[in-house]
Amino acid sequence: MEMLDKAIHDLYAEKQRLEQAIASLEKLQQPAAGGQVVSTTKRRGRKSMEERERLEVSDRMKKYWAGRRKERGAAQA
Repeated sequence: MEMLDKAIHDLYAEKQRLEQAIASLEKLQQPAAGGQVVSTTKRRGRKSMEERERLEVSDRMKKYWAGRRKERGAAQA
């Protein structure tokens, strides 16, 4: 009988720990002070670029392809 009492006591203790964990998670899920849920996930997909960054990439790629055309012309000659 003592083993059964210990098992019941352990289960109640585990139930208490689970209820505290659930309460903590529910508190995190509630909207923040601003009224919005705080997202902890990272944004997927491409990063948007500003105009300056697009121009830098454009210039860099123009130089790259000019170099490739020059190499191809030298190899054919």
